[in-house]
Amino acid sequence: MTITREPLYEDAPAGRLAALGRHVVAWFASIGQAVRLMAESFGYLPGTIFRRRGRGEFMKQLYSTGIRTLPVITVVGLFAGMILGLQVGLALRRFNQEVYLGAAVMISLIREMGPFVTGICLSACVGSAMAAELGTMTVNDEVAALEIMSIPPVRFLAAPRMGGLLVMSPLLAFYACVLGVVGGGVVGYTQFNVSFSQYMSSAMSMAELKDLFVGLLKATVFGVVICTVSCHQGFTTRMGAVGVGRATQRSVIISFLLILMFGYMITRMFYLEF
Repeated sequence: MTITREPLYEDAPAGRLAALGRHVVAWFASIGQAVRLMAESFGYLPGTIFRRRGRGEFMKQLYSTGIRTLPVITVVGLFAGMILGLQVGLALRRFNQEVYLGAAVMISLIREMGPFVTGICLSACVGSAMAAELGTMTVNDEVAALEIMSIPPVRFLAAPRMGGLLVMSPLLAFYACVLGVVGGGVVGYTQFNVSFSQYMSSAMSMAELKDLFVGLLKATVFGVVICTVSCHQGFTTRMGAVGVGRATQRSVIISFLLILMFGYMITRMFYLEF
C-alpha cells in the first residue's frame, strides 16, 4: 500500500449537490483505504511476530499497549465495577434481591462493560498516540523516506501495532473484568451486606463460558478497530502540526463511535435470534 501521494488539485464543485457527492466519494474511498490497510497489516503480521527483525518492534508495542496502560485500566476497571455494583444494588434493594448482585455485575462486566471500558481507554491512550506518532512521521516525510528505501510502511509501522493490540486487548479486558468484579464485591459487602462468598457464588452460577468468549471477542475486535483507524488517520495526515492534531482527534472520535456500533452488533449476533 502506497502511503505517499501527490496532492490532488480539483476544480471547485459546481454546487452543493456536487460538493456533497464529492464528500461521499471521498468517505467511501477512505473506508476502502482503511480496510486495505487492515488487510495488509494482517498479511505482514506473521513475519512481524516470528522473524527476528520485526520481533523487537512487536515487543515494544506489547509494552506500550499493555504495561503502560495498566494503571489507567486498573483504576477504570475497579471503579467501573464499583459504580455498576452500587447502581445495580440500589435497584435490587427495592425487591429485596441483593443476593443476585454478583450475577448482575459479573454478566454485565464480561459481556459489555469490561471490553467497552478497555476499548475506550485504549483508544484514548494508545490510539491517539499512534495517530499522533504516525501523523508526525508522515508530515515530516519519514514515511516517504521508507517508501523510497523500498520498506513498506504498513509492514514496518502498522503491523507491529496491530499485533500488539491483538494480543493485549483481550488480556486487558479480562484484567478489567476481574478488577470490576472485585470492586462490585467490595461495594456489595460494605453497602448491601452481601458476603463476598455469597457474591462470588451468585456470580459464578449465572455466568457462562459463552459470555467470556463474547467479551474477549469484542475486545479483540475493538483492538483491530483502534489500530486500523489510528494508523489510517496517521498515514493520511496533511497540513503539518494542525493536521496532526486533527488526525489525533478524528482517530479518537471514530474509534469511540465504531466501538459502540460493533459492541451492539456483536451482542445482537450472539444473544438475539434473527
